[in-house]
Amino acid sequence: MSTPVAWTTLSLELEPSAAERLSARLIELGAPCVSAEDPDAGTDSERPAFDEPGEAALRWRRVRLQVLVEDAVAGTALLARACAEERIEPRATCAAPIETRDWVRASQAQFQPMRAGERIWVVPSWCEPPDPSAFNLRIDPGLAFGTGSHPSTRLCLRWLEREVRGGETLVDYGCGSGILAIAARKLGAGRALGIDIDPQALESARANAAANGVGCEFLEATEPLDLRADLVVANILANPLRLLAPALAGLTRPGGRLALAGLLETQAEELARIYAPWFFSIQRTDEEGWTLLDCGPRRAT
Repeated sequence: MSTPVAWTTLSLELEPSAAERLSARLIELGAPCVSAEDPDAGTDSERPAFDEPGEAALRWRRVRLQVLVEDAVAGTALLARACAEERIEPRATCAAPIETRDWVRASQAQFQPMRAGERIWVVPSWCEPPDPSAFNLRIDPGLAFGTGSHPSTRLCLRWLEREVRGGETLVDYGCGSGILAIAARKLGAGRALGIDIDPQALESARANAAANGVGCEFLEATEPLDLRADLVVANILANPLRLLAPALAGLTRPGGRLALAGLLETQAEELARIYAPWFFSIQRTDEEGWTLLDCGPRRAT
């Protein structure tokens, strides 16, 4: 039997756009859970306890973020780092202990099978697939980003459904949980490589690939990679996508395609201009305030 853990919530209020950026950064840095609520709406007993910031939050005047942390001191340091990296100066932060409970059981009750594409379901290990004939991805929530619940991940999964026809080589840059590389292999890609800067994410991705019975390769970003892939997907954040433009374009073979995600709708136009020199066309798809840029085909060099 698991030992109940005493958790703490860190609460702060932000402008909606800042809340979106900070939430994404906190998740990227390993925050177990980030929720959003309208501080002007009062108490809503039907609101989910931990609901990712999405389209509704962008319409609120201000957003109250609640960050679930196991240790208040370490969590406060994590929040400070995320604010510094996003250049956000929040109002005063409040910390409050929450009821001690078995969070393993609570988490399992919260995460249920989710349809993430036309043929793709994300199914936690403790659940039976609702559609056994679908492409079922066995992914449990953990420290690595990528459970299919975020609009950016869903946009990428649907992009893979369209683009993977069989036998392709795919690179997933910033692979997190490995969900996109795993989905590509299940859809028929011949080879899938995931790249990340976080050793813990790589460990999680390898475990998830094994649980799904697919062969993927997962490498640290510092390892040399002499490869040009048919498909490249990068579901990270706008700033690293700006800096990585030459590298990501270089990973894409002539005639190949690149998907960029983790972008707010307001950031998409700038990123499209940055990548335009390498690709003949760039199309965008929006969902709940987030955007995927479909870049391709890659120009020959």
